[in-house]
Amino acid sequence: MRRATVSIAAWLGALSAVLVAALASSPARADDGDGWTHGYAAFGAPKYPPGFTHFEYVDPNAPKGGTLYLRNPDRRTSFDKFNPFTTRGNAPAGLSIFMFEPLAVMSGDEPQTMYGLLAQSMRVAPDRSSVTFRLHPQARFTNGDPVTAADVQHSFAMQSGPYAAPGLRAVLAVVERATVLDERTIRFDLKERTADAVFTVGTLRVFSRKWGAQPDGTPRRFDEIVSEYPITSGPYTIARADGGRRIEFVRDANYWARDLPVRRGFFNFDRVVYRYYRDAAIAREAFKAGEFDILREYSSRAWVRQHVGPKWDDGRIVKDPFETQVGQGMQSYQLNLRRPKFQDLRVRRALDLTYDFDTLNRLKAFKRVESVFSNSDFAAQGEPSAAERALLEPFRAELPPEVFGPAYRAPTTGGEPARLRANLLRARALLQEAGWTLAPDGKLRNAAGEAFVIEYLSPSEGARMPDWELNLSKLGIELKVRSVDFALYRRRLETFDFDMITIVESDFQLPNASDLVNSYGSKAADEPGSSNFRGVKSRAADAVLQAMGRATTLDELRTAARAFDRIVMWSAWQVPDLYAADEKASYWNRFGKPRVRPKYFTIESALSDNPAWAVTTWWADDSLPGSRRK
Repeated sequence: MRRATVSIAAWLGALSAVLVAALASSPARADDGDGWTHGYAAFGAPKYPPGFTHFEYVDPNAPKGGTLYLRNPDRRTSFDKFNPFTTRGNAPAGLSIFMFEPLAVMSGDEPQTMYGLLAQSMRVAPDRSSVTFRLHPQARFTNGDPVTAADVQHSFAMQSGPYAAPGLRAVLAVVERATVLDERTIRFDLKERTADAVFTVGTLRVFSRKWGAQPDGTPRRFDEIVSEYPITSGPYTIARADGGRRIEFVRDANYWARDLPVRRGFFNFDRVVYRYYRDAAIAREAFKAGEFDILREYSSRAWVRQHVGPKWDDGRIVKDPFETQVGQGMQSYQLNLRRPKFQDLRVRRALDLTYDFDTLNRLKAFKRVESVFSNSDFAAQGEPSAAERALLEPFRAELPPEVFGPAYRAPTTGGEPARLRANLLRARALLQEAGWTLAPDGKLRNAAGEAFVIEYLSPSEGARMPDWELNLSKLGIELKVRSVDFALYRRRLETFDFDMITIVESDFQLPNASDLVNSYGSKAADEPGSSNFRGVKSRAADAVLQAMGRATTLDELRTAARAFDRIVMWSAWQVPDLYAADEKASYWNRFGKPRVRPKYFTIESALSDNPAWAVTTWWADDSLPGSRRK
């Protein structure tokens, strides 16, 4: 009897919640009028019409079967939870790709366009004040339950609530409220009436209200959901997880969306296995031994010198740069402006002059970052246009004068010692102007006698930058490299406890003002856990970001983005590093692949909404030489 009583109580509680939601939404039914669409483009119309059968960059008849072996794709060297939305601990790779599904998926061959997945259709208000989604009637979680508007509302509430990761909360802050209109329809009213806000909601990951629920059916505190496997609607479930070092996903033969146009040709492996390696060098050797299938390479030296050998020569392994048209978010050494020593623009520019990228890039594997928006038409070019000047002029007094001239170009040496020496002499002069002078002990000191020391915080074991250390030491600056484990690294980032770090900003199809506000907005600078690691507080940047968010045409977005680019680059809030408009990787030659590659894709990344093309559309082909791993 006790168990029956609890069950009835939970049922009554759920019924009450539905009635409250219905009463709160007036009227409590979806509008069946015009405006519903299968897809949404930020500018113009979607490429694929209603009733399309599949994306061009898949093979709709790809065979199913086999196992895909992967390694940890980022800095996580282990995992200790299954909730990727909270701060404490590390979740395993693959959850966002293979389990958690969004309301809509991004297209890989047209800029900033999404098509309904869990949402059968969507309706965006003409003024972008709201976006409404009508869920697909077949949408099911892997436990068999239908995906309802209440599940979507719950997913939003958890991810935007106080126990979610601060960065995620900041992104979802563009939403005013989520209102259930009926069992299959939900409306999001937007604080920010921008295309970015619409896409933020469209790519919201959805999970069941039952995930982590207490025995009486009420939700548990979100950050207390740790060890329970997620209840999701995706094509895979977790088959096993071993000690934080290995996780295995198994394909759901009854996956509800397997025949939808946005899923046809995807998810062709019966199993996907991730193995975790602590060290990149060990991972490379494991790849050569055949322990996993695809090795994404981040080191230019390793790419040139170690992705070679008999197995590449005889075709068992293929080396491919995987060039894309994805806009490249800036990779840079971000300076913590909260530290007094970095608050003088002359000091920051001096540091830029000491970084000899040309010598470091002697293998020519990367390009130098000179824009927030590399590999795209949104990077500033030449002199600012009249429209750009109109955005910048109100802030002329507080901006570097260079903002109103030619676009930023990074200092160069051409790998020549004489040119490096000239850059160091210019850097020394700037430091002296800022009050830093060389003391008798050979250290650069300010008027208070404090030595100029930079601690570079890194989650990579053995991280070193000997060339830059040497250049800085010639000016009396000490660069200390502090390597810590990833958990401590993340905690220190959340509290802004560092001098300098390396950050790679998100790739993009079109610049996303909402993401940029989280990284550059003045409000975010004082919010622990935000992505404004540099501590940027700039009225000019805030205003231009607002203009980006308000853009209703591609020209308006381009103008605002280029103006913003000038502000960021000439303010020297970072030392720009490198980018590559590709996804350098080697893979065992055992895969069938679609004939067409998308324009916008990753090989495998949980940090991008672009299609993870390789791991989701390739298939096993035992006739190829890479199937013989010995």
